[in-house]
Amino acid sequence: MVETSEESTKPPSKRIVWIYALPRIGSSLLLGIEGFAVLTLYIDGYGLPPLLAGIALAMGYLSIAGSQFLFGWLSDHVYTKLGKRKPFLIVLSPLLCVSFIFLVLPRLILPDLHGTMTLFIWMLVWDVIFRMSYGLTTPYQAWLAELFKTKDRPMVSAYQNITNYLGTAIMAIFSLVILTEKYVLSIAANLNALPLMLTIATIPSAIISAVLFYLTVFFLPTEPRREIKVNFMQSLKTTVRNRNFLLVVLMQGISGFAWSMITPSILKYINNVLQFQTWETVIVAGCLVLGVVTCLFLFRRQIEKKGKKPVLLLIFILGVIFMPLTLLGLIATGHLIIGIILAVAIGAVLGGWYLFPYIIYADIAEDDEKSTGDLRAGIYAGFPSIILNIFQAAGTILLGAILSIPNITVGTATFSEGLVLFGPICSGILLASWLYTRKYVNLDFKWENKQLPSE
Repeated sequence: MVETSEESTKPPSKRIVWIYALPRIGSSLLLGIEGFAVLTLYIDGYGLPPLLAGIALAMGYLSIAGSQFLFGWLSDHVYTKLGKRKPFLIVLSPLLCVSFIFLVLPRLILPDLHGTMTLFIWMLVWDVIFRMSYGLTTPYQAWLAELFKTKDRPMVSAYQNITNYLGTAIMAIFSLVILTEKYVLSIAANLNALPLMLTIATIPSAIISAVLFYLTVFFLPTEPRREIKVNFMQSLKTTVRNRNFLLVVLMQGISGFAWSMITPSILKYINNVLQFQTWETVIVAGCLVLGVVTCLFLFRRQIEKKGKKPVLLLIFILGVIFMPLTLLGLIATGHLIIGIILAVAIGAVLGGWYLFPYIIYADIAEDDEKSTGDLRAGIYAGFPSIILNIFQAAGTILLGAILSIPNITVGTATFSEGLVLFGPICSGILLASWLYTRKYVNLDFKWENKQLPSE
């Protein structure tokens, strides 16, 4: 295990970048399954009433908001012989693994799944523990500010998003191929049996996630000791008094209304509005992923040339232009070219946006360090989760309301009119984000000009 981090003018090796990025495969896979499939599994498979399942998941959102903030702050202030960030990965990644297994497979422990309150308490406890353990991603992400220089972070973020989408692709296979309606109904019909296929898929997924975090512990350098002499309240006050930081958090929250609607809606739009056959859906989904991955690197290059704020404003404008393309569903369905155009356009916007959350708070933390002498990367990475989870929940509720708009029929397709209206609504939100960001937000700092970009 490397124990110190050396300053260098050279870009980081691809080996170091890949090792740092790999845990995003596991974290995206597990959180994706928890968010996409667990609700259906508990309601349709295990028979838990929807209201109780919703309450359990809501408590999970609250726990992750608190844990990301707490673990971020602690990882700034507690230094061990393994550094500040590694101890959290060592302790929490196995807990993330175990809690995920128990959440998905209650039959491993519970002798009978017919008891409603027992099943509710089980889901509540393990979802809260799972979401709390997922808070390890804050110390992990805060580590970015110490492992990589400002000029290298867009490149590192691009690699993280590649692994993010690999995890998301595996999650889609897990959810859409394994947790089919027929299979979930078979679980409900034989409730006290351990679902074999689900068990075979769940346990390796959880173990892989923990292993990938442990790779960073063993093969990445430990950050040098930088003690923060102020206490918790002083550190928090300094953070919330950073006006630009709060403006950036609000910017991410405003745009988050749109992002939280776009990601879960696009494949539903493809399936319900365009009504493609399986092979056509695979092509369009591939175009979406290809658009995201390609634009991760294109926008990363533009950030190096033009700066972060001009590129982010461009991404918002592209979103304003492209999102109304969902209205094409009002005049035509079943045309593959429409699906490809929409997938590539939205993939380009998402690919650009996904670069930013990983780098902006690391840069703001470094900017704060230059004036205060303390590097609070953990609290800067963790504090936004409290506000952003509220925006995310509100965006999800708004999406539910939009998709509750009555059905319309276009050609042979019948679908909620909300599936074509969510695009223009997101366009309006992104326009508001552009106006707000243009006027109030600073993402490029004078000291960055002194750092030469990596080749």
